[in-house]
Amino acid sequence: MGRETGDELAGVVDLFGALTRSELERALDELAFKRGEAADRDTVGNAVDAAVADYYLAAVDREKTTLLTPGPVAFPSLPDGAEDLPHILDIPDREVDRAALVETVERRLRADAARAVAAGDADRIERLVDVSYDLETWGSTDVSDVRNRLDDAVETHN
Repeated sequence: MGRETGDELAGVVDLFGALTRSELERALDELAFKRGEAADRDTVGNAVDAAVADYYLAAVDREKTTLLTPGPVAFPSLPDGAEDLPHILDIPDREVDRAALVETVERRLRADAARAVAAGDADRIERLVDVSYDLETWGSTDVSDVRNRLDDAVETHN
């Protein structure tokens, strides 16, 4: 395992509606097994962390657990063999309250933007500008104030 993109991780999650981190890791282990590969826990964990950090996956708390869903930048696609996962794994289909999910991702974007601006992290700031547009489309929400703050920070650092 290790070659799945953020879009493919979102595709695996999308098969079920939402997955816990351990369920996603099990699904990725199963995909590796189907390919005759060994799943490396560190690689799997790093891939999931990167997908969350880059907004391909969104995390939302529900009923004392955290569920991962496709995030605002994702164009979910299935890696080879993933279409069989619902038949192989005993994981229920789930729905997540869309309004709560959008609110959670918006709060996260605001916090990430504040950290990036405070740190003067130009690469992260530019990435978050793109995320803000995706979030507005994906979540039908307005984060133009965040984008304006990020744009101001870009101009200040240039």
